[in-house]
Amino acid sequence: MFGNSSVIGMSVDSKEASSKEAKVEDNPNTPEASGEENPSKSNGKKISSKKLSPAEIIKTFEEAQQNKKLPEIYVGDTVRVGVRISEGNKERVQPYEGVVIAKRHGGINKTITVRRIFQGIGVERIFLVHSPQVASIKVERRGKVRRAKLFYLRERVGKATRVKQRFDR
Repeated sequence: MFGNSSVIGMSVDSKEASSKEAKVEDNPNTPEASGEENPSKSNGKKISSKKLSPAEIIKTFEEAQQNKKLPEIYVGDTVRVGVRISEGNKERVQPYEGVVIAKRHGGINKTITVRRIFQGIGVERIFLVHSPQVASIKVERRGKVRRAKLFYLRERVGKATRVKQRFDR
């Protein structure tokens, strides 16, 4: 009977502790008053990890890893993606320009499919938008399309692959 009452009390306390909100502070220079705050290495914010549920920990980590300076990308846009390429010990950024024919997923898993014609052959690449391999994304021109996926461009050749330009965005 003594052991049962203490177990019940501990389970209630652990449920209350896991349901509390995340405490995020922007000031990285404050001294730590207790040992429960750990500084996040990505952007200098401190996250109290003792009172977070696993889902909240994953959410805060994903928000810290996302690229903040991305333009609004729509299907039909012509974009220039700067891709980091490492050759030996050197690293360079190679541009890849083409039309966005599809967007998938959301959050940190967001991907875009970019199609271009290289030496008469259609080449498609799927880019993970928040990947460290993607150095930059720049929208060259906006496209006016009425579909969410432009897979019909795969069968078209030459001038038929052009997308009308949109001026209102």
